[in-house]
Amino acid sequence: MANPKTTSGIPIDELYETNSAQLEQPGQWPYTRGVQKDMYRGRLWTMRQYAGFSTAEESNKRYHYLLNNGTSGLSVAFDLPTQIGYDSDHAMSEGEVGKVGVAICSLRDMETLFAGIDFEKVSTSMTINATAATLLSFYIALAKKQGADISKISGTIQNDILKEYAARGTYIYPPKPSMRLITDVFEYCSKEVPKWNTISISGYHIREAGSTAVQELAFTLANGKAYCQAAINKGLDINVFAQRLSFFFNAHNNFFEEVAKFRAARRMWASITKDLGATEPKAMMLRFHTQTGGSTLTAQQPLNNVSRVTLQALAAVLGGTQSLHTNGYDEALSLPTEEAAKLALRTQQVIAHESGVINTVDPLGGSYFVENLTDEVERLAWDYISRIDTMGGAVAAIEQGFMQQEIANSSYAWQKAVENGEELVVGVNKYTQEKEAAPPLLRVDDNIRITQTEKLNQLKADRDNQITKDKLQTLEQAAKDGGNLMPCIIESVEAYATLGEVADVFRGVFGEYKG
Repeated sequence: MANPKTTSGIPIDELYETNSAQLEQPGQWPYTRGVQKDMYRGRLWTMRQYAGFSTAEESNKRYHYLLNNGTSGLSVAFDLPTQIGYDSDHAMSEGEVGKVGVAICSLRDMETLFAGIDFEKVSTSMTINATAATLLSFYIALAKKQGADISKISGTIQNDILKEYAARGTYIYPPKPSMRLITDVFEYCSKEVPKWNTISISGYHIREAGSTAVQELAFTLANGKAYCQAAINKGLDINVFAQRLSFFFNAHNNFFEEVAKFRAARRMWASITKDLGATEPKAMMLRFHTQTGGSTLTAQQPLNNVSRVTLQALAAVLGGTQSLHTNGYDEALSLPTEEAAKLALRTQQVIAHESGVINTVDPLGGSYFVENLTDEVERLAWDYISRIDTMGGAVAAIEQGFMQQEIANSSYAWQKAVENGEELVVGVNKYTQEKEAAPPLLRVDDNIRITQTEKLNQLKADRDNQITKDKLQTLEQAAKDGGNLMPCIIESVEAYATLGEVADVFRGVFGEYKG
């Protein structure tokens, strides 16, 4: 192979015989080798399976199925209307209700979604951003109805709006009020729900949009730095709120580059938080969830995706992830079937219990290749962060279109390389076959919107609409006055205000962002 490179364009030498690694102990600053001294010898990563589709009833069945098959944490996928603040009966929701996740319009839907699941015994991650504060409020309100001690419930909301502007697009409000909602969650949870991870700063979607590994790392950490600075400006203590920050990274196909990316991320975040004033070790630790690469899945020869997912999951484990979701082999074609979801979970279990990779900490530490690659990934990522800082930080870089253009350029270059054969994708542009048997697919009923609309009509008939109206008016005034919005959102959803009603209050006060 002539002049091999990583996906970030880093040249790969034929042989590595030296490195400059300063191999500190795992669990010690700057945490290159892991945030725990014994890593998986002490505790395995949390095995999550991202699930949610159709109605709350159908998703609840899938959650119980996954829990019964050994999942140790739930990850909730929401449909697009829920993500952008529309109830299922809104005109903008037509054609999208329940399609890419579960439709959640109210506390009543949340009650159905988690029926029979004890919040004090399960950790729940929710992939939600613009409406994150409202979905967390649903969860807290339901926990209180269950009789749970909300100071003991644990989980994560993604709550990362900056990457929505940069890469994904499910934003609602302009950056400034969006950042206010995020820091309000930081403040509220630090006092009331201290075990909750208040943001999952996400590189995953940046990578899915076509970035390189280096760009994913740099843009994610730049966004994280912006969230920390916003919280500090609000008067919050970095030694408190930074302990509840988590990250969400992609695991792609270039195995060793991915391992290097995860190791470099910990080292870089330790330096960033220290420079921002952190002194508590846990406030400087980068803890992260990983999901295997959705954009690497192929619709052609979908069973090949089992191999891809296995390699990506192994890279995440060798890179020191704290939790992991493995994609179903059929997800390039549809939401995963139960069979595909179970096989994806079994993949993690085989790695954990049969491969032996958990028996020692940072097994690739000291590798000439991995240590050199870790240094180079870090160097290139710092170069990006320096450019972003010069622009005025992540928010300014996004407003100027810098991140978006860099991602678009990388995405175009990759697709062009695939189409001209410079990059080989098995089953797509190499080792193809003319006839393929289609696997069974999961289909979502198009009548779900009718069902959800009927539920909403019943909800509005059952609730005390005057109380709901009063709570929403109080929320509107709080949005105008500048106080912490979380208590008012919780009181509104406890009065069975819908997701769309809460979002409309904020639309009225904050306006909508036009990218």
